[in-house]
Amino acid sequence: MKRLPIAERPDWREKATEFGFSFHTMYGEPYWCEDAYYEFTLAQIEEIEDATADIHQMCLKVVEKVVADDALMAQFQIPKHCWEFVRSSWRTQQPSLYSRLDLAYDGVNPPKLLENNADTPTSLYEAAFFQWLWLEEQIAASKLPQDADQYNSMQEKLIERFAELKSQHGFSLLHFACCQDTEEDRGTVQYLQDCALEAELASDFLFIEEIGLGERGQFTDPQDQVISNLFKLYPWEFMFREIFSTKLEDAGVRWLEPAWKAILSNKALLPMLWKMFPNHPNLLPAYFAEEEHAEMDHYVIKPLFSREGANIRIIEKGQEVASVDGPYGQEGMIHQQFHHLPKFGDSYTLIGSWLVNDQPCGIGLREDKELITQDLSRFYPHVIVG
Repeated sequence: MKRLPIAERPDWREKATEFGFSFHTMYGEPYWCEDAYYEFTLAQIEEIEDATADIHQMCLKVVEKVVADDALMAQFQIPKHCWEFVRSSWRTQQPSLYSRLDLAYDGVNPPKLLENNADTPTSLYEAAFFQWLWLEEQIAASKLPQDADQYNSMQEKLIERFAELKSQHGFSLLHFACCQDTEEDRGTVQYLQDCALEAELASDFLFIEEIGLGERGQFTDPQDQVISNLFKLYPWEFMFREIFSTKLEDAGVRWLEPAWKAILSNKALLPMLWKMFPNHPNLLPAYFAEEEHAEMDHYVIKPLFSREGANIRIIEKGQEVASVDGPYGQEGMIHQQFHHLPKFGDSYTLIGSWLVNDQPCGIGLREDKELITQDLSRFYPHVIVG
């Protein structure tokens, strides 16, 4: 695993504008970066792929265990009035679309799971589409070897999955939703809508704030059309605490992602994995903060619902060495053994390993000068050589 310098495409910003990549720069800081790239061997990619598949299957075993146990549902902070809704989504095998595992990997030692973004993962467009465009154009410009490849079948897998949802699961119209004033979320949803269009699956877009409640308890769009299938880039833990959460069970909506993903996107997943699969090479020791557990000299404190690094603290020999503020924490905490991210120059690198329809299919790399990766961490492309 190498980080190599490369000349930027002279017109990449114009290309970004042309293809709707409006959030390549955020708050005056670069988000998409192509002054360097990461190079992997095929063997390294296969190791990431195998680890991703194994971890995902272990995660599904956790879901199976949690939905069958009231005490665990409570420990995962799922409100009691939503238990049957979550359980039913698992029992009836409600289909999922995609997810992203965040891995620490240096190309030498086994990949380690840091967390599972199974409910509302972003950085999809840049991983699935824009870095592939970068690869093709840099090969054409002879800046990369002609046989350079990329671990990235994400777009074709997404299109295939949308086609399956239409043909096998009876999705005739899929509504897409995200919050207002979230440029990155809107870009992600627009990209997914484009993939659905490629699969000839009809779709409509609305903002979460525009979802209405019909006379018979159905959710409706601004045209008073009943919503039967909805992809929402909005976390389940937020939805479970909305006033309308008591209507979720009876509204007749098929959700992407399904409600059982609330278990996978919860940091309580991490101690459950360690309990069920102790000493697995792709897992880190993790424990619920309130439970007795083995002492760790160097560990990370994570709230159950944290996003984009918020409210995460790193402790070394009793001293806090890094932290990020945020609104989370009252729901409970977990402790996970600290694991060094590989460092290139003055930045730490995290791998996001993607799955579509439960199948590993690509990676995206993020860099940050801080130990805790956050929403404005920089995205870099990658290639496979050898």
